[in-house]
Amino acid sequence: MCKVLKVSESGYYRWLKNKDKLKAWQLLAVEINEILNTHPDNDNYGVKRMKTALERKGIKTSERTIYRAMKKCGLLHRIRKPHGITKADTETQERENIIKRDFSADRPYAKLLTDITEIQCSDGKLYISAVLDCFNGEIVALEMRDNMKKELCIDTIKQLKNICKKDNKTILHSDRGCQYTSYTFREELVKCGLIQSLSGTGHCFDNSRMESFFATLKKEKLYRIPTYKMTQE
Repeated sequence: MCKVLKVSESGYYRWLKNKDKLKAWQLLAVEINEILNTHPDNDNYGVKRMKTALERKGIKTSERTIYRAMKKCGLLHRIRKPHGITKADTETQERENIIKRDFSADRPYAKLLTDITEIQCSDGKLYISAVLDCFNGEIVALEMRDNMKKELCIDTIKQLKNICKKDNKTILHSDRGCQYTSYTFREELVKCGLIQSLSGTGHCFDNSRMESFFATLKKEKLYRIPTYKMTQE
């Protein structure tokens, strides 16, 4: 039989001995599924977060190996990519962008990020305005309304009055939405002792850490519940 199939006898007996044993990727898949079953929200894990979770269990392997194992088990998720047109920077925009995509901070309230996102509800859209501290990723201010007028952002900033000291030189970074460039909003920043930093027009990556927070919030929580069936209240 070995001659007909053109295989060696030793090769055949080696296959016979190991045919019922799990392969390396199958053993890894067992560990991956164990991590996913630990908590209901873990089924959102991608390759990088799974690699971190495996390392915490003392299992070191490459992202490529994890990718292959997750792909064979059908555990990979579709990547959401932002859509939009990027416009060229002007000299003024470059000067006003103090952060310049450096979202690291060595102390609390040194760099703050803010933005607005929306949630579809049964009785309309709910708009969330939040402020994130670059030091530890904490949300330090939050306001919700049924509209995205400048008052939503102004009331969010007012929450920082008792937190940020005027001599702290705190930078607040946002996009160039009309709410953030309005005179009333900038006046409130001066009252709070905040230094304004603005993204370039159409450059979503200039505020990518804040965008990433909202993306994670929606993917791991809001998209998992039928918000469109719920009222804003």
